[in-house]
Amino acid sequence: MILRRLHKKTPFFIAEISANHNGSISHAKKLISLAKKSGADAVKLQTYTPEKLTIKSKKSDFQINRGPWSGQILWELYKKAHTPYAWHKELFNYAKKLNITCFSTPFDESAVDFLESLNCPFYKVASFELTHIPLIKKIAKTKKLMIISTGMANLKEIDLTYKTAINYGAKEVILLYCVSNYPSKIEDFNLNNIKILKDRYKCKVGFSDHSNDNNILACAVASGAEIIEKHIALEGQKSGPDIAFSIKGKEIKECINLIKKTSKLLGRNSFFITKSELKNKIFRRSIYATKNIRKGEKFTLDNIKVIRPSYGLKPVFYEKLLNKKSPLSILKATPLKNNILSKLKIKK
Repeated sequence: MILRRLHKKTPFFIAEISANHNGSISHAKKLISLAKKSGADAVKLQTYTPEKLTIKSKKSDFQINRGPWSGQILWELYKKAHTPYAWHKELFNYAKKLNITCFSTPFDESAVDFLESLNCPFYKVASFELTHIPLIKKIAKTKKLMIISTGMANLKEIDLTYKTAINYGAKEVILLYCVSNYPSKIEDFNLNNIKILKDRYKCKVGFSDHSNDNNILACAVASGAEIIEKHIALEGQKSGPDIAFSIKGKEIKECINLIKKTSKLLGRNSFFITKSELKNKIFRRSIYATKNIRKGEKFTLDNIKVIRPSYGLKPVFYEKLLNKKSPLSILKATPLKNNILSKLKIKK
């Protein structure tokens, strides 16, 4: 079921809750409900504890000096931002009740075991964990689908992670082009990376977006992104660790509608013309008699022309008809038809 939805024509939309629950399970539930009402395909949690990510230290190594979390200590940020393990079962069940898929990003091997106990349907690997090969192996051994963000990674690093995931049993690997700047600016992107990843790994490729510009999102869909991941927040929400690059409230539905519209505009993978457009072929040119033409009279520049509309022979036959004798009488303003070609033995 999940894989079928991931492989639909319209990009699969993942609403990332991350730390925007602000330490409240009721807030987290409101975000899940908002995602469902907005038309998201899935909601995603993050599964970690501070001690599994770092150590409690105020040394300069552990201080953040850039971006939206500048000035904070890693331990304190993760303590504030994490989704408690005790919430997970309730949130998974709540999402199931609302009929929206819930899954998560595990940040260490024990988190995978925990999520397996909750029957997590598939897994996401965060960009910052792409080089954590023991974690990649652990997730792959579940033999489930893996979605891997590629922020900051070069192709050599992605090669190793992708091959490891496949070799250790992942059911399928989907890569997400991602820019790990928060919020990302337009000059940070190279959306050609989507095609490069598709060509190199022959897999589905999506886009994890940390920008505040939906034009980038639309361009990513146009570039071939088949999964979209965005951080979400409630309408009017002012605070949250990820608020600086989150879409809020009604913006979520607007974002999903933009994705659908862009996908619809892309259309099919074969050259296609709509029936409504084809009706306008009548305004093309064709060959008409501009004077009364007697049977046996030659066709000349003076008595036939290529004009609109297109009820007559195609213009390609015009030069072939010149100086040929008309096999029948034709009245002025009458289109020349296919029977003239057959009588003159001109190939169609």
